[in-house]
Parts: sequence; C-alpha cells; structure tokens
Amino acid sequence: MKSPSRRWPRFALIALGIVMLAACGWLGARLLPGNGDERALYQFATVQRGDIEDLVTATGTLQPREYVDVGAQVSGQLKKIHVQVGTEVQAGDLLAEIDSTVYLSKVDAGRAQLRNQKAQLKEREAQLTLAQIQFRRQKALMAEEATTEEALQTAEATLKSAEAALEALRAQIEQTESTLRGDEANLQYARVLAPMNGTVVSISARQGQTLNTNQQAPTILRIADLSTMTVQTQVSEADIGRLAQDMKAYFTTLGNQNKRWYGTLRQIEPTPTTTNNVVLYNALFDVPNPDGRLMTDMTAQVFFIVAQEKNVLQIPLGALQQTARPRGAGRRGTNARSAQNAQHAAAPQADAANEQTMAAPDTLDTPAHAAAQKPRARKSTVKVLAANGKLIEREVEIGVSNRIQAEVVSGLTEGEKVVSGRADNSAQAANVPATARRAPPPRI
Repeated sequence: MKSPSRRWPRFALIALGIVMLAACGWLGARLLPGNGDERALYQFATVQRGDIEDLVTATGTLQPREYVDVGAQVSGQLKKIHVQVGTEVQAGDLLAEIDSTVYLSKVDAGRAQLRNQKAQLKEREAQLTLAQIQFRRQKALMAEEATTEEALQTAEATLKSAEAALEALRAQIEQTESTLRGDEANLQYARVLAPMNGTVVSISARQGQTLNTNQQAPTILRIADLSTMTVQTQVSEADIGRLAQDMKAYFTTLGNQNKRWYGTLRQIEPTPTTTNNVVLYNALFDVPNPDGRLMTDMTAQVFFIVAQEKNVLQIPLGALQQTARPRGAGRRGTNARSAQNAQHAAAPQADAANEQTMAAPDTLDTPAHAAAQKPRARKSTVKVLAANGKLIEREVEIGVSNRIQAEVVSGLTEGEKVVSGRADNSAQAANVPATARRAPPPRI
C-alpha cells in the first residue's frame, strides 16, 4: 500500500493538466470565428470629413494651341538658316534665305522690258497726237472744199490706227507689270519671314538642301505659340458620355506630379480613333503656360471632374451594402453578398484610381475651379457600430461617390464607425499548413 505522500504529486499533476486544458479550451473558443465578440469579424472605418471627387481619368499629350509650319514658296537651294530650335521670333523676322540668283535675274529682265515699253508708249502717244492734228486739218480743209475726200479718209484711218497701237502697247505694259510683280514676289519669297510671334520648336530642313516646290511645298521649320497649350486627351467610349463641354479638368505631368494645371473642356471631336480594337475620342482643353514649363508632346494624366464636394462626410465605398432600386424597378434591394462580389470585382480598378488620385495632391481651394453639378442623392444601407458594441443597420443617403469613397448626405454623423469589410483572420492563417495556404488559381 502506497503512502499518501507518494499519491500527492500524482493528484497535483492531474489537477494541473485539467486547468491547462480548460484554459486552452477557453482561449480557443475566443479565437474561433463566430465565437466571442462579433466586432472581431469586421474591419471598421470612421466617418470623417474631407473633399471628394468623381473623376474620369485619361491620358493625353500636350500640343501648342497655335502653330504654323513655315515652308518654302519657291524652289532653290536653302542658302542660310538664321534661327535655331528654341529661338524666340517676332512676326516679320528673317528665318531663312533661299538662293535668289534666278529670281533676281527675272526681276531685272522684267524691269528692263517695262522701261522699253514705256519709252515706246511715249513714241506712240506722239504719233497719236500727230494723227489727231492731221485729221483736224483735213477736216477743216474739207469744209472749205480745199482737199479731197480720199485725203480726209486717210487721215481718219491713220488716227484710228495710232489709237489702237497705243492701246495695245498699254496692254503689253500692264502684262509686263503683272509678270514683274510675280517675279518680285518670288524674289521676296526667297527670304523666309516669320508669319507670327512664337518659338521655333522644330527645324526639318538643312542648310544647303535643295527645295523643290513643283511637287510639294517643303516645310522648313515650325513656329508655335507656347503661351497657351492644348491637352489632347483620348477618352474611351465607355467614359465619353460622362463628359460635357465647359467641364472642369486638371492634369499632372510625369515630371511633376505634385503640380496641377487646370482648364475647361473646349471640344470633343466626333470622329473617333481605334487602337487595338479600343474606340477612343479626342477631348481638348487649353491651359495657360506663361512660364514655359509645359512643353510639346509631354504626357499628361488627365482628370475630368464629373462631380466634386468639399468638407463633406464620407465613408469607404466598401461600407455600402445595398442600394434601393427606383419604384417600379422590380424587387427592392439587392443581396449583400452580390454587392460585396461586385465591389471585389471592381477592386483592381479602384486601386488604380486611388493611385492616380494620390498622384495629384489636394489643391482644390481655387475658386475658379468650382465643382460640377451635384448628383441626386441615393439611398443605401450601412452597418454602424453602436455605443453598446452592437452592430445595427442604418439607411443613409449617398451623394458624390467614386470607386474609393462616397459622400454621406444624411444618416451618419462625424466620428461614427461603420463596417468597411471582413476582418483578416491572420491568427488562423498562421496555423494553416503551408500546402493549404497556396494562392487560389487565376480566374478565367
């Protein structure tokens, strides 16, 4: 028979094991989903104030609003180029010279011919004056019957011949003057002048090159007014219906994503372009460029402001659980799980939109860039964390929304917490074997 002193350690070990099993059971019950506090199953977001925008994003390029391709109007060798890329020019400044030897010789020949014809004109005028005197004399003698009818007729014919010769010579002089004006113009065209104020942005011809205008007018250089730039934006057919003329827009450049340039939508070109089976429409708006920081062919990340509100209550878009349908639209409401699936399907696009929005910092306090017309409020449902720790459903009105956030018009107050998604059970994930934590196969 064992003594009581030997049985005591065995009882102590059994009691300790029971206590440890009870503690492990209690801890496991607390960690298992669906047990314990319901708040552990969800992620929460705080209702807070801020600015919200509903944007249509697109990519565009910068081009000068006004530019001119300066070409050659006469053929010949490009003798001299007087400007370089980046040179500021005024209207009338000399840009280039074309060899004018041939045109100068034509002008000299035309001027000499014109002087010769003007000398002949004086001779014909003198002959006309003599013919007029002889005709008047014969007419006076005929009145006194001191001459013959034949002599009078001869004098009259001589007078008409002198008048006709004079008119023919005057016509020749006009033709020579016209030809001379054309030759003088060609001589002037050999000096290429700036047609407008601006900056030389490109030179396509080279000094010493022979220019031939008989087939196609060759371009020598381009002058552009860089004080105002046009953003040529390509918008997909899915978003073009959300744009309207005079809509506010802004853009950032790759080199300076912290700076916003604002403008107003000027034109939507009706003819689309198709790239890789994607239909794109050109939307144009202008921005001032007084300091010259914007340059030709820069890439712009463009944001068209469909709607905008400042200092309003907002919650994550994932907090919205269902939206009430309009009357007569069939069954009221939608399944919460379907809404979550739709949100998960739009998650990649929402992330991309978030990155684009973060690239453009908040500088929307400029009065000139007012928000677009506010859309009509719509109803939705959210789960709110009550003061007693319980989750209650509440109907709210939603205003401006994008793929990330939504404006709360009514139904919530600042500081309240709403369910924004399911909690990530990382504790459970850590206990799952590595083979069970493989990434799911891609969706097809």
